[in-house]
Amino acid sequence: MLSNPVIVESLVVFSIVLCVHFVVWNQLSWCSIALAIQAFYVQHKWDRLLKSGGAVFQFRPSANSGIVPASMVMPLLGLALRERCEASGNVYFERFSMVITVTGMMLALFLSLIALGITRPVPTNTCVVAGLASSAVMYTTKQTLTVSEVIEVLEVLLIFVYLSLIVLYLLPRCFTPGEALLIVGGISFIINQLIKRSLNLTEVKGDPVNYFLPVVVVGSLLLGIFFTLLFCFMESETWVSSLFFHMMTAVLALGIIMPWLSLLIRRHPLTWLLDFVTLNQKRLYLLAYWVLLAALASMVVLHQNYRRASGSKKHQASTVVRKYFHFIVVATYVPGLVFDRQLLHVASVACLAAFLLLEYVRYFRIRPLGQLLRQLLTLFLDERDSGPLILTHIYLLLGMSLPIWLFPGPCAPKGSLPGAGGLVPYAGVLSVGVGDTMASVFGSSMGEIRWPGTKKTMEGTATSIFAQIIAVAIFLIFDGAINLNTSYTWIVGSIALVSLLEAYTVQIDNLLLPLYLFILFML
Repeated sequence: MLSNPVIVESLVVFSIVLCVHFVVWNQLSWCSIALAIQAFYVQHKWDRLLKSGGAVFQFRPSANSGIVPASMVMPLLGLALRERCEASGNVYFERFSMVITVTGMMLALFLSLIALGITRPVPTNTCVVAGLASSAVMYTTKQTLTVSEVIEVLEVLLIFVYLSLIVLYLLPRCFTPGEALLIVGGISFIINQLIKRSLNLTEVKGDPVNYFLPVVVVGSLLLGIFFTLLFCFMESETWVSSLFFHMMTAVLALGIIMPWLSLLIRRHPLTWLLDFVTLNQKRLYLLAYWVLLAALASMVVLHQNYRRASGSKKHQASTVVRKYFHFIVVATYVPGLVFDRQLLHVASVACLAAFLLLEYVRYFRIRPLGQLLRQLLTLFLDERDSGPLILTHIYLLLGMSLPIWLFPGPCAPKGSLPGAGGLVPYAGVLSVGVGDTMASVFGSSMGEIRWPGTKKTMEGTATSIFAQIIAVAIFLIFDGAINLNTSYTWIVGSIALVSLLEAYTVQIDNLLLPLYLFILFML
C-alpha cells in the first residue's frame, strides 16, 4: 500500500486534517472529515476515468486527479481563519470564514457529483459515501449559516459551474481536476466578493491595498476570455490583430479597471499608488533592489537561451537551473516581508498582472513580443506545462504570494500573530522558496534512496526539512515581530508533514504546499 504514491498522499492529507481538528473542533469538523473520506473514494474513480480516457475534458496527463488534497484546502483554510478571528473577537470575519469553509465543501461535493455522474458503471459504494457526506454538509450548513450566507455560497457555486466549463474547454491539458477545483474555485470566490462589494459601495471599507488583487484577477480573466473567443474567428499573429489587442487592453485598463478601483478605494488609483510608493525612502530602496533582481532573472533567461542557440536545439534547462529562479524569488520576498509587507503585497499583485499579460502575448503570438517570449520560455518547460499555457512561473509567484494575500490582518493582534502564526506570511518562502528548492537540488544531485513509488528521494526531503528549520532561525534573528512562544514542536511537525506531501504529490506543489503550511501555521 505504501508503494502507491496516491494512497500515501491521501494519508498525509488526512494527517493534516486530523491535526487541524485536534486544535479546532466545531460543528463543521465532522463534515470536513466526511468530505475527506468521500474525496478519497471519488479520487479513485476519477483516476480510473483519466486512465481509460473517459473524462469529459482533457486534463493534464501523467498525473492523478488530485481530488483529496485540493478538496480540503478551502474548508481547512476557513476553519483556521475562523479560529483566529474568533479569538480576536472579529465577528464579521468569523462569519466570513464560515462562508469560506462551507463554500469549499460545496465546490468539492459538486466536483464529486460530476465525477460520479460520468463514471460507468455507477459506483454504488462511492455514491453512498458521497451522499452521506453531502447530507452532513447540507444539514450543518442549514444550522450554521444565515439565509444571506447560504445565497452567497450558491452564487459562488453558480460562478464556478460556468467558469469551469469555459476554462476547461478553452485550456485543455492545463490542469488536473484537483488543480481546476483549487484555481477556478478561488477565482469564483474572488469574483463573487468583488461583485458583492461593488454593489454595496456604502459598506466598502478597509485597506485599499486589499482591493488591488480581486480587480486585477477579474480584469485579467475578462481580457483572457474575450481574446480567446475573438481569436477563434480571426488570425492573432497579424499586425492588425496585435494593434487591436493592445488597444483593447488599454481600454480595459483605463476604461474599466481604473474607474472600478477608484470606486472601491475612493481615490484615483495612480495618485494613490504614487503616494503609496513614495511614502518613505525605504520603499524606494526596496523597489530599486527588486528591479535589480528582475534584471538578474532576465539575464538568466537570456544566458540559457544563448547556450541553447550555440549548442543543441533540444537543450532544456536542468532542475538546478530552474531553481535559480526560486533563489531569486526568495531574495525578493524576504526583505519585503521583514521591512514592508504592504509594499510587497502591492508589488506582487502588479507582478501577477504583468505575468498574465505577457502570457496572453505569448499564447496569442501578439507582435512584437509574442514569438520572442515563446522561444525564450520553452527552454524552461517541464512535464507540468503540457497544455497551451506556460504557468510554471505564475504558480511560483502565487505560491510565494498567497500567504501574504491571505494573511488575516483584521484578526491579528497589532498586525502579527503569536506563536507559529508569526511565520504565516513566510509560509510560501519556507515551503516553495526554501523547502522545494533544497529538495529538488539535493535530491537530484545527491539523493540515492527513493520514496516508494516516486522519483523523489529521502535525502532531498530530509534536506528540505533541515533547510526550512534553519530558515526559521534566520527569520527569528532578522524579524523582531516573530515570537514563537515555544511552539517549536508544532512548527517542525508542520514543516515535516508538508515536506512529505511535496515528496508524494504530483499536483502543482507551488500551490498546495504554501496553502497547507499556511493552514498549519495559523493554528
